[in-house]
Amino acid sequence: MQPDLVIAVQEKTHVALARRVALETARRAGLGENDVDSAAVVVTEAATNLIKHAAGGEIVIRIPRDSSSTLEILALDRGKGIANLAQCTEDGYSTAGSPGTGLGAIHRLSRHDEIYSARDLGTVLLARIGPAAAVATAPTFITGAICGPAHGEEVSGDAWLVQASLDRCRVVVADGLGHGPNAAEASQAAMRAAEANPSATLMDFISIAHSRLRPTRGAALAIAEIRLSEGRVAFSGAGNISGAIVSGSQIRRMVSMNGTAGQEIRSPQEFFYPWQPDSLLILHSDGINTHWSLDLYPGLSHRHPTLIASVLFRDSRRGRDDATVVVVRQSEPVSRRQLP
Repeated sequence: MQPDLVIAVQEKTHVALARRVALETARRAGLGENDVDSAAVVVTEAATNLIKHAAGGEIVIRIPRDSSSTLEILALDRGKGIANLAQCTEDGYSTAGSPGTGLGAIHRLSRHDEIYSARDLGTVLLARIGPAAAVATAPTFITGAICGPAHGEEVSGDAWLVQASLDRCRVVVADGLGHGPNAAEASQAAMRAAEANPSATLMDFISIAHSRLRPTRGAALAIAEIRLSEGRVAFSGAGNISGAIVSGSQIRRMVSMNGTAGQEIRSPQEFFYPWQPDSLLILHSDGINTHWSLDLYPGLSHRHPTLIASVLFRDSRRGRDDATVVVVRQSEPVSRRQLP
């Protein structure tokens, strides 16, 4: 799996780089030429805004896992925030002496776009380019994630996977020891074990992955499963993958055992935590500082999981390692009588 492409944007030459990467990735995703052109405009406008309004930031470009013919673009900054978001999306409005068509163009050219901004806390923009996906039924769970490699690396030693049904949602995160290709080999071996054993108990999965990772350098590994019919989350982990459940202002940190899958772990254990319809499940690798709190960001916990993951990635990344954040929420409360 390709890692997210994270491009630092600090000067005008970086805008051209982001545009080139967007064009290459859009074509690789199989987008039509009109959508390829749209992607180029969206990235150019988003990257230019980073320089004009926030003294720089980052552009993230990726092909989302839920739609191979789509390009997803994120723009992350730590600027002053947008005081009047509705006004800023109107053509002709500008705070920098420009034509004022940037956010309006992004909105018109994107299949979906969403912005989170708070005063003195910066802005995160999400845009999806490509044809509308055909969805037979509304999903029970909404997932957002960001996975970036360590500075100077082309591949990430982290990996993640979500397996969801009407009643349950499994999230697996692995962090291969170190970073670079050998770390990626270990984390991808864990993902293959998850894909091959979707019905294994959580403790059995940890044991299976432990065996599969022995030829590799090993990885920290965790698996969480939301069980709506039980109103709880099951969690099992080895190493320093962090898990938390956020409900309102309350954060429950989940317990992971010491050890490294593929090297040495104790007997796996399973822990249980209550789940509410408005809860968030957040798993992240140790490339993310554990001292984060969503209470610092007004209204963020109610936004799309991709925006939540992006803010945590932007503000809590350690910078010396691969970093991954996965966020899952229920799309709507599901009554027990609807479940099988």
